[in-house]
Amino acid sequence: MSHMITTHDLGKTYGDRTVVANLDLRVPEGCVYGFLGPNGSGKTTTMKMLLSLVRPTTGEIRIMGRPMERSTRRELLGHIGALIETPPSYEHLTGRENMRLVKRLLDLDEGRTTRAVRTVRLQDHLDKRVRDYSLGMRQRLGIAMALAREPRLLILDEPTNGLDPAGIEEIRRLLAQLAGDGTTVMVSSHLLGEIDRTATVLGILGEGRMLFQGTRDQLLARSTPDVLIDTPEPERATALTARWSAYRDGPAVRLPGLDRTGTARVVAHLVHERVDVHGVRRDAQSLEDVFMDLTGGRGL
Repeated sequence: MSHMITTHDLGKTYGDRTVVANLDLRVPEGCVYGFLGPNGSGKTTTMKMLLSLVRPTTGEIRIMGRPMERSTRRELLGHIGALIETPPSYEHLTGRENMRLVKRLLDLDEGRTTRAVRTVRLQDHLDKRVRDYSLGMRQRLGIAMALAREPRLLILDEPTNGLDPAGIEEIRRLLAQLAGDGTTVMVSSHLLGEIDRTATVLGILGEGRMLFQGTRDQLLARSTPDVLIDTPEPERATALTARWSAYRDGPAVRLPGLDRTGTARVVAHLVHERVDVHGVRRDAQSLEDVFMDLTGGRGL
């Protein structure tokens, strides 16, 4: 598998405070890479290091197989579009005037900016002043600016932040479309449900360190869902299985973190004690559940 981004031992410290530590990113080419982590986990700092906006304290960065360093920075950045924090527009100008500035600054032909605007479906609003745009329209304009150079890599920091459900769905479809057309998209978000529906590869940070990197299925496999035992005697069954940290959950008994062998032992013990067992099942588990396990319940 070819990778658009790789890092080795990437780190950033400010004085005695470590923001990112020993980070080994692997972002496959042509994917939507969902970059997740609690607030303050180092996501934005990492993205800024990838864009040479922040200098790493340790480690190396490779984009498209080439090291990001002084001699290659300008060329590599020419293949990268980015939207970090807030859309970089002039509110007193119209959308069209903002795109003309991008065209002049990057020395682009008209066709590129036109295609970028159409990609985000903003062509019918270009003559409005940006101060009159909705938040969703401003986000789309920022993404259009990032897309104008037709980058191979697009880095977006919280592109759905503050959007209503319709705006979130619009951005989600756009990211999937861009990846389908061959653009590698790295996107951070605090909306796990949207990342779950959009990203093909996930990276989860906690306190500046990589907790997980891989597919959704690989992430779910990292955690063992609770076992629920249905019995007409939940109080007695709970007492008999206290050594396995069991507790009552309505009409069932819940046992956290048991593998198949442990589950078989519990059921055999209950049967031996003449407790009727009507059913044994694994609890349904969501991406949010696994994320909370990995981050120690801090959430986003």
